[in-house]
Amino acid sequence: MSVMKEFREFAVKGNVIDLAVGVIIGAAFGKIVDSLVADIIMPIVGLIFGKLDFSNLYVVLGTVPAGVANNLADLKKAGVAVLAYGNFITIAVNFIILAFIIFLMVKQVNKLRKTEEAAPAVAAPPEDIALLREIRDSLKRP
Repeated sequence: MSVMKEFREFAVKGNVIDLAVGVIIGAAFGKIVDSLVADIIMPIVGLIFGKLDFSNLYVVLGTVPAGVANNLADLKKAGVAVLAYGNFITIAVNFIILAFIIFLMVKQVNKLRKTEEAAPAVAAPPEDIALLREIRDSLKRP
């Protein structure tokens, strides 16, 4: 039963619970960023480059069998080798935005930590006073 006791202690530690909360919030935040990229940013990028739907940008690497429609979903179902670079572009933009937002968040947290650590600092006495106190304390008889 000691394994169960150790597991219980591990599971209820603050770090594990904080990690679980972080994962849940991160998943929800990821959905927000996915929506931002898919619904707001990529349509604007698509408008600039003339293609509104990047997910259908692909290059066929093999021959298309007769009777298969020339769209990405049907080509993949037919087993045709397809280089689907449009979906990669969307996911790369998603990653860049998510990484930038996390960078900004970490930067703010670090700034808050620095101000908290700097606040309790007490000015040390000048060196000559510290030396005089040391001499005084060494001359005192017990």
